[in-house]
Amino acid sequence: MKWVLIVAGALAVLIALMALIGAFVSRDHRATSTISLRQSPDNVWEVVRDIGGAPAWFTAMEKSERLPDRDGHEVWRQKMSGFDVPILVLESSPPRKLVTQIDPTAGGAFGGTWTYELIPDSGGTRVSVTETGWIGNPVFRFMSRFLFGYYGSLDMYLRALAKRFGETAEPRHS
Repeated sequence: MKWVLIVAGALAVLIALMALIGAFVSRDHRATSTISLRQSPDNVWEVVRDIGGAPAWFTAMEKSERLPDRDGHEVWRQKMSGFDVPILVLESSPPRKLVTQIDPTAGGAFGGTWTYELIPDSGGTRVSVTETGWIGNPVFRFMSRFLFGYYGSLDMYLRALAKRFGETAEPRHS
């Protein structure tokens, strides 16, 4: 019984410490990851823009379903890593730029935008994804900043995109 109390107390202190440190970590962040592919911008655009088809090649996404448009924007519900993530398409400029946003009316613990930019590059395409986000919970801010990093989801997406084309890529950060 004594050990159970010690372990429970240690966990409570650890969580409190994470919350305290997380309270001093900025709520907002910005991260950009970039890869180069040997594909044309049109070919890459076709895959990136097919939001409903992403679960077929991006294994972190369990589901992506289209919902009725709202205020002139496409609406998607995605299930990623156990989270239901409602997404709005804010901008779609083929084959160069796509901007998506976690629905700000959903009341989530985190939010922000992903901006996908496709730039012709030496017969292929340079693909950059920029996350401009926020994390509300101080414990989650601590974990994102010090344990997971802000680039994890971006890098996972870009590696999966490269693999979708039979390529490998190591994302660069800026």
